Amino acid sequence: MSLLRKLFGGGNKGAASEASTEIYEGFRITATPVAEGNTYRVSALIEKDVDGETLSHQLIRADTVQGLEEAQKACFRKAKQVIDEQGERIFR
Repeated sequence: MSLLRKLFGGGNKGAASEASTEIYEGFRITATPVAEGNTYRVSALIEKDVDGETLSHQLIRADTVQGLEEAQKACFRKAKQVIDEQGERIFR
């Protein structure tokens, strides 16, 4: 099953049904919080196009948040933090 299908609800019952995307410092961040009971696990797909190739990194944190909207905010916040700390090294 493809990664995108899993991320957008095609095979992962816990994945949030709506994905939201932001551009930050040239990176494309897609918030993909994972539902776990009454909370959501912080998860995001970080992508960047380099020399005609799309590089990607799946960020999954142990952090859980109440509510989908708050979870999406947390996904973006954590992804931006990783980008600020590691830049393109996250793709290695």
